Amino acid sequence: MELFANPWFLVYFLPAALLAWLVAWSGKKLKNRLISALFGPQAYAKLTADLRPVTWKRGACFGLFLFFLFAALAGPQWGTEIIEVQGSFAQTVIAVDVSTSMRARDLKPDRLDNAKTMLKMLVNNLKDERIGILAFTSQAYVQCPITTDEDALTYFINSLQPDMLPVPGTSLAAPVHLAARMLAKYPGQKALILLTDGEDHSPNELKAAQETALKNGIRVIAIGIGTKDGTLIPAKLDTTGKVIEYKKDKTGKTVVSKLDEKTLLALAQATGGAYIAYTTPAQVAAKVEASVKGLDKTSARAASRAVYKNRYALPLVLAILCLAAFLLWPRGNKRNTAQKR
Repeated sequence: MELFANPWFLVYFLPAALLAWLVAWSGKKLKNRLISALFGPQAYAKLTADLRPVTWKRGACFGLFLFFLFAALAGPQWGTEIIEVQGSFAQTVIAVDVSTSMRARDLKPDRLDNAKTMLKMLVNNLKDERIGILAFTSQAYVQCPITTDEDALTYFINSLQPDMLPVPGTSLAAPVHLAARMLAKYPGQKALILLTDGEDHSPNELKAAQETALKNGIRVIAIGIGTKDGTLIPAKLDTTGKVIEYKKDKTGKTVVSKLDEKTLLALAQATGGAYIAYTTPAQVAAKVEASVKGLDKTSARAASRAVYKNRYALPLVLAILCLAAFLLWPRGNKRNTAQKR
């Protein structure tokens, strides 16, 4: 813990005290010369003969005033308090395909690792978004509720793994319906960032999902990851990560996973969103960021955090008291004081 929020103000105290002394000293000299020039060389001494001299005590009061003033500006702090940060945010849900096909290595090291790298860049860039994360195969599950906590989002992105869900297959309708439920309480236009290779094992459900998205004001930003030519899907790896077996279908034929851009493009167009073909993490993150601009924002609590309490009031009160003592210090003449005694 730092005792002062702005400790450099303490460094300014000595120059300020020196400057104040120089101003007082030069002011006295200037006043003496001016009065002497107008009324004679002994006029100043005669006018001030009966006044009490400025004592070291009065000077100390002014010095303490400056010290406590700069101490208040330095912001002494101790003890903690919880504060809530408010902000205006748009609402976005990121849906990530974690089916077996995301193991495909037509993008190095594989599709899902590329997706995770891009999403971490995206989360770091979307400072004005409240973001939720869900993972899906043939069903969708919430991984991270809608939040502004970048560390939490990054943690859940890192935890995404192929086949992490207990159900096989792929359904593009499932993440749309779940995202609609997550975003239902927020008014205005929202976004669903759908990151997948586009394979859909339940195409008959997709039309209903599009209607759900439109009804809830959700624009689908579809990101197609993979290649049109496709590649084999690793099913078993050795300890070094080398593929020793590829996925086969029920007939024993090796499965080739291809990017289905047509389905993703239709879903994006039907909801007023956009389709983005995956290239590099940085390029895709920039395109997604541009696509979600203009979403409606709502006020929300951004975060709660502990901060040190600023105790500037204590030295400020002491500074005011010292200034009052300096200004009210008796300067009556010596003759009147002697008569009272």
